Amino acid sequence: MEDIKLTKLAKCAGCGAKVGAGVLAKLLDGIRVHSDPNLLVGFDKSDDASVYRISDELALVQTVDFFPPIDDDPYTFGAIAATNALSDVYAMGGEPKLALNIMAVPESLPREAVHALLRGGYDKVYEAGAIITGGHSILDDEPKYGLAVTGFVHPEKLLKNCGAKPGDVLFLTKPLGIGILTTAAKADLLSPELKERAKTLMTTLNKSARDVMVKYRVHACTDVTGFGLMGHSLEMAQGSGVEIEYDTSKMDLIPESLEFAEWGMLPAGMYRNRHFAEAQVEAGEVPLAVQDMLFDPQTSGGLLIAVDPGDADAMYEELKTAVPSAQRIGVAKAYRGGKYIYLK
Repeated sequence: MEDIKLTKLAKCAGCGAKVGAGVLAKLLDGIRVHSDPNLLVGFDKSDDASVYRISDELALVQTVDFFPPIDDDPYTFGAIAATNALSDVYAMGGEPKLALNIMAVPESLPREAVHALLRGGYDKVYEAGAIITGGHSILDDEPKYGLAVTGFVHPEKLLKNCGAKPGDVLFLTKPLGIGILTTAAKADLLSPELKERAKTLMTTLNKSARDVMVKYRVHACTDVTGFGLMGHSLEMAQGSGVEIEYDTSKMDLIPESLEFAEWGMLPAGMYRNRHFAEAQVEAGEVPLAVQDMLFDPQTSGGLLIAVDPGDADAMYEELKTAVPSAQRIGVAKAYRGGKYIYLK
């Protein structure tokens, strides 16, 4: 087990392997979407999960997420992948209930490693209060793992990424820079302490963030993952018909990640995210390395929450003791035409 280096078996790590948002939109373009009055959110929207109304008081939330190794340790990889998959349900305001494993493994991978990988996923699912009930596995030269997750939400309490209103305050619940750290880790440039911090962040469920935000007048939410803060913010701004102004001085940027960004140690996914979103971002005088961190693909990142300004102070105080990093980073404003995101 100690000799296994899972990340060496993969070309990309974690959410950095995600197909770029611009490419994805082109792939989905023209596919016929069937209408159903009970389908509240489908794949025709840039949202985190699909939602289907079962009754006036119950809706089904479904998502699927998997990726190649983000950590050499099989147990840790399984835990991170599961945490990331569960996050989509939390971002919709839902509660995960059932999960199915999705796994691809090389035939040469020891049984003990596969067992540890699955155990990492099981432990995080059980921590979330959900149950793994089966799954599907195939043989593949490159390992991959994730979950299909089913949860529930009240139809009237469903959160989308497209409901932000002018005046809303924007919060983020985890620091930025994980994609850069995992890129540096593949080059063996991280200290044991920094590796442990990154692992802790990526295995922290967004359950506590969800449990806090549902108490307040939240108008939109999404989790910040493979498209980076800028990519997911652009989807929120365009879908909501607002523009977003961010204060980068209020953002929690992992200091070591910023240093790596200044060196040019950046994941390929960052460039894909820039290609997708930068035309709609007015960066002003924000340093390039800081900009790069905002495009950095996050694996198992935090929630981006747009809340009514009247609830912002109270939610902020509660988030401070509930999430890894409570950040009050910006505001939504009426769209004036032109770009959708402004940095200062």
